[in-house]
Amino acid sequence: MDRITCNTTGMPSTGVKAFFGFLCLAILTSHTLTMWRWSEARGVYDDVCYLRQAHLFQRFGVVGLNTDATMDDDRYFVGRLKEIALPDPENLDRWPCHVRKPSGKVILQYPPGTGFLLAAFPQGFQVAPLYISASIVVCCVALLGIWMARTLSFVIGAGLFGALAVYGMINPAKASYSVAPTVALCSIIGLLTALWVNRACGSSWLIALIGLLLGAAVNLRLPNILLASGYGLFLGVAFLRSRTLASFLDSVGFVAGVALGIMPTLIAQAINAGSPLATTYGASDAVAPAFNIVVLGEYLRDPQSLLICLAAGWTLWLLRSGLRSAHQIAFLVAGNLMINLGFFLSHPIFTPYYMVPIAMLCLWTVSFAWLIQPRKSSESAAFQCTVP
Repeated sequence: MDRITCNTTGMPSTGVKAFFGFLCLAILTSHTLTMWRWSEARGVYDDVCYLRQAHLFQRFGVVGLNTDATMDDDRYFVGRLKEIALPDPENLDRWPCHVRKPSGKVILQYPPGTGFLLAAFPQGFQVAPLYISASIVVCCVALLGIWMARTLSFVIGAGLFGALAVYGMINPAKASYSVAPTVALCSIIGLLTALWVNRACGSSWLIALIGLLLGAAVNLRLPNILLASGYGLFLGVAFLRSRTLASFLDSVGFVAGVALGIMPTLIAQAINAGSPLATTYGASDAVAPAFNIVVLGEYLRDPQSLLICLAAGWTLWLLRSGLRSAHQIAFLVAGNLMINLGFFLSHPIFTPYYMVPIAMLCLWTVSFAWLIQPRKSSESAAFQCTVP
């Protein structure tokens, strides 16, 4: 039976932990009050499109996966487009975030996950509770990190990062409704990844759960499939090097988890695009990668670059521990980061949130790997698990 043992010798003052815990909760409270007053008609095309998916789920249940324009028989979306003053909202070819397929169907391009989450809340008050719920998840994970910290420096590091993560739930997460739940998932996945690599509760079910959550993230944003790329690389190299049953089961469990998690999107694509593997996106998004110096410049001037640099720097700092698990985490994070950077820097479209999910996933992973590494001296408290 797996067992977690904690030694509180040398535990830093609870007052310091309480301070950073209070700081995270204060930011969460401030954000909640701000979010409560948000308008759901801010004039952004993506917003009304996600709300249309939510409306379809509320009206038709699972049949709402069908986003064909004919499903708008109550003229909900036309009304939303009039609210944001879109010219000629009756013209289907002018509908934003929609694509006309060769079959003649006009379908929503986004996967169904964000709309599904919005559908859990009453129409007219959907966005605020979605963001508040996601912020609560991030805050809880941040508080867990602060509680796990074993030394004063660890408490300060975990506290500052936790406060930054909670603050980020408005800026830049507000840029798209899909970002907030994605970042909340990334916080949980980062914790589970650190535990799995450190074999704190090491078994194939844990990496399968990580795969399931990564697959579920694809239902929120299709590019989130890239978040799983570093894991695939890590597992593939691990199996080729060891060729053990354990590494094989890890790989199988991860692939099965991702496949199960992504199933709603595959079903939606089969319904709307005619095949589970056919994209619902238009030609402007489904383009071959090509390096663009303009896009690179946009990212360099954007706060996303600071998050990426922080993730890279923290990873290099973690390597100083010399622990095998630290090197494994660094390989996984570096692989994930490079693959995602390669994709988005070669994508012709820049947004202020494209790289936020991978940056936060890397930061949460490195943060928890840093917090749960074995103690180096009797002055430090241990957070370590023993697996028979």
